[in-house]
Amino acid sequence: MENSTTAPAKDQIVDVRSVVEAVAAAGEDADIDTPLYEVESLCMRCGENGVTRFLLTLIPHFRKILLSAFECPHCCERNNEVQFAGEIQPRGCSFSLSFRAGDRKMLDRTVVKSESATIKIPELDFEIPTEAQRGSLSTVEGILVRAADELEALQDERKKVDPKIAEAIDQFLVKLRAYATGDSSFTFILDDPSGNSFIENPFAPSPDPSLTIKFYERTPDQQKALGYLVDPSHAEDYTDERANNQLGNEAHGTVGATQAGRSAIAQGNSAEIAEALFRYSSPEEVMVFPTTCGACAAKCECRMFVTNIPYFREVIVMASSCDACGYRNSELKPGGSISDKGKKITLHVENVKDLSRDVIKSDSAGVSIPELDLELASGTLGGVVTTVEGLVTKISESLERVHGFTFGDSLDDDRKSKWLDFRERLSKLLCLERHWTLIIDDALANSFVAPVTDDMKDDEQLKFEEYERSWEQNEELGLNDMDTSVADASYSAATDEN
Repeated sequence: MENSTTAPAKDQIVDVRSVVEAVAAAGEDADIDTPLYEVESLCMRCGENGVTRFLLTLIPHFRKILLSAFECPHCCERNNEVQFAGEIQPRGCSFSLSFRAGDRKMLDRTVVKSESATIKIPELDFEIPTEAQRGSLSTVEGILVRAADELEALQDERKKVDPKIAEAIDQFLVKLRAYATGDSSFTFILDDPSGNSFIENPFAPSPDPSLTIKFYERTPDQQKALGYLVDPSHAEDYTDERANNQLGNEAHGTVGATQAGRSAIAQGNSAEIAEALFRYSSPEEVMVFPTTCGACAAKCECRMFVTNIPYFREVIVMASSCDACGYRNSELKPGGSISDKGKKITLHVENVKDLSRDVIKSDSAGVSIPELDLELASGTLGGVVTTVEGLVTKISESLERVHGFTFGDSLDDDRKSKWLDFRERLSKLLCLERHWTLIIDDALANSFVAPVTDDMKDDEQLKFEEYERSWEQNEELGLNDMDTSVADASYSAATDEN
């Protein structure tokens, strides 16, 4: 850092946004000479002025980050911080890492804790809030040791004021340091609503049996904490002529068959073919109903229509846009009841046409490619409507983004060569240098791969298998405790009356 150029704050106003945009526009492979900036800032310990240095850099295949370091020449106070200069992820993430006693290697795993993340250890009922160790790049051991040191820093004062509390903290520190040295088993939970935190998986791209990753939709309070919410008065004043009324209908436009189109189809085809076309066409109108923007909480409208996908099932397409903040969202949800059985789809990819097959992967489906020993747990990538080629591309991008530190300078040569070899083999799938197999396992049977023949039975490369869900799968989906007896009785009574 000593060789970097500096720009004192007195002579130059630093526009961080312009620097971020320049790095983003150049891409990951560009060689940008990003200068080291120096800004005079207040020391919170002694009240004198110190110097804050910050450097914008890009971690390959991970995130754009802003490194800042403060140093006060008067009291020798020093601290550093990592801030994310890129975008907030669409969903929050939660990492749960289970440690076994005596396994010290797990303590060396890289951890990125963003400024919005919290760390919990349930066995100690201990939580590191967002304000503590914010924006840190460390290891599991480093985070625990730092937490213990910060708690121990004021023990002398506590012993004078309240000896009982000081004694309880001493006992707590013994347990915490035992975790930091690997002498005890515990669970390390990293939860980040912004989705910008990370725990290293040394077994990547294979799944880690000790690491569980979950993605979730943020709550309104979490959105507000991340700065998404607009001014409440603006959210209340923003009105839509339909938002305060009942459901509305609008012409669907280019989607679906209009009445004139239906007549033309019926005249040009047999009754059986026309009926089939009408069955799989979208409705002429869409439903419009009021809703709330998931980003800024302003009132907006959501458009929804129901359509049938051939050989699959009825699905619900929903799209919403917010005029207040510009946020847009679209979803494709399965219609009808929950399937009694799960479904496993196996596709043998042999030619270019197979790469163009349409794929619907629900958020409850897992993906595996046996030829690469690749297995993605259910929920990874979320719900996706794409092609086979697009799905493989998304998998590659997701793995590189999540496991970005595997390409860093600190990685040993064996693991680095393993990752580079896997990435090369993954890219070769799209070149069809050899045949390979795509398996989508969906416990709710909400996923689909389109056939290339008129009759699905004639497609020898595509295979659908139904299976009975296990008790554990039903428990994870919340089906074991679901009681529909009241609804079933009401439905039966209404049916009898009609």
